[in-house]
Amino acid sequence: MKGLVYLVGAGPGDYKLISVKALECIKAADTIVYDRLADDRLLAHARPDAEMIYVGKASSAHTMKQDDINQLLVDKAQAGKTVVRLKGGDPFVFGRGGEEALKLVENGLPFEIIPGITSAISVPAYAGIPVTHRGIATSFAVITGHEDPAKAESTIKWDKLATGVDTLVFLMGVENLPHITAKLIEHGRSAATPAAVIRWGTKPEQSVLVTTVGQAAADVAKHKIKPPAIFIVGEVVTLRDKLAWFDQKPLFGKKVLVTRAREQASILTDQLEKLGADCLEAPAIKIVPPDSFDPLDQAIKNLATYHWLIFTSANGVDYFYKRLHDAGRDSRALAGIKVAAIGIQTAKRLKEYGVVADIVPAEFRAEGIVEALEGLVEPGMKVLIPRARVARDILPEKLQEMGAAVDVVPAYQTILGETNGASIAEQLNHGEIEIITFTSSSTVTNLLTLLGDGGAQLVARAKVACIGPITAATCIDNGIEPDIIAEDFTITGLVKAIANLYGEEL
Repeated sequence: MKGLVYLVGAGPGDYKLISVKALECIKAADTIVYDRLADDRLLAHARPDAEMIYVGKASSAHTMKQDDINQLLVDKAQAGKTVVRLKGGDPFVFGRGGEEALKLVENGLPFEIIPGITSAISVPAYAGIPVTHRGIATSFAVITGHEDPAKAESTIKWDKLATGVDTLVFLMGVENLPHITAKLIEHGRSAATPAAVIRWGTKPEQSVLVTTVGQAAADVAKHKIKPPAIFIVGEVVTLRDKLAWFDQKPLFGKKVLVTRAREQASILTDQLEKLGADCLEAPAIKIVPPDSFDPLDQAIKNLATYHWLIFTSANGVDYFYKRLHDAGRDSRALAGIKVAAIGIQTAKRLKEYGVVADIVPAEFRAEGIVEALEGLVEPGMKVLIPRARVARDILPEKLQEMGAAVDVVPAYQTILGETNGASIAEQLNHGEIEIITFTSSSTVTNLLTLLGDGGAQLVARAKVACIGPITAATCIDNGIEPDIIAEDFTITGLVKAIANLYGEEL
């Protein structure tokens, strides 16, 4: 049985610019053959059993020759595999997708082309430079910047290109910039023509150098700009002064360490990235089942005997409902029981299971829910709290003082995250991380464990942002002075507090 090869464009760098169809292909693939510019977060959508083959190319350093890549696609398809050939940008814009497709045709193998957003237009757009603009540029050309200047005869029609097209976009042209600019000037393009070099366009590391055709090569050498970058020439470059938007975001270029558990990090990462941050997800904790579900299962069996059910996290909700469903029951089992949620995210997760919390305190911590329950929890009432195996004792203690019989059962536990502590330590030591976010006390203690000796000193090299006073107190107990403490103890509140530090009111 023949396989099928999808030649897929991953877009210019911002992983969210991938198409819906491309993402569907990645999720379905048996084998993914991917390039250097394909973001790891796209690969995370692959099936756990998918075969991953890296064939990335950097200047003068090719993991695999193009002919070998072509044959690899043939071999995998002939073996009956569904193959995704994942490329940066678009497969047919200097992506050698045509060569790969022709090789498949020669071997009678089916393929599909999934276009990607090319860096030729998207990278200038992220720099605030439109490739065409009414009254300024009505034409643009995309040219390879990789052509060997030592070739006997150039395939680029410099005499027609230099002055015949308003906007010129050279892809992968940084190393050949002296040759490119010399040819443009030689064939009539003014040395004073505005130009720009854009490195890592559409990504948080994006940098933009505005220059001229005559000065570009010297400026690139002076600023030591390396690939990947594009070179754009034309009067449209002057529009950047008014249209720059991406690198104007309040957290642009600031690397933020996100220490939440991997399955929860995306919410915080997404909000920070919208403000321009470069997020490094390095989970200090991992959410796993408790050592035994017996106490929780027994509580679920006796659910009808409880007057109150209190959830202190969305994780507690998820694990509770998993065991409830495994027991063949659903939310109807909560009939007659009052439900409290410690925060809006926990209450939101309950709603997804069809339950509206009776109590959501104004202050999202144990003290807040204790205050909200005063007068509602009466002596002799039974209270069930499914929560993390290790947590603060203040909530059950205060409820017991009210005369309640409290059962605290472990629904899940947090363990040390699978993060390369040495790599994080090195980045902190070199000042590469601007902000560290802590969303619980366990993220603090576990990160320090991952960093090893001197961890507190390394953390102090960055700004420390805590979701609330309890997490901040854990920092202080470990010799770390927080720079930011959210007033609203939620992810949104944490992001707002970080933005405020940089003068942005959300």
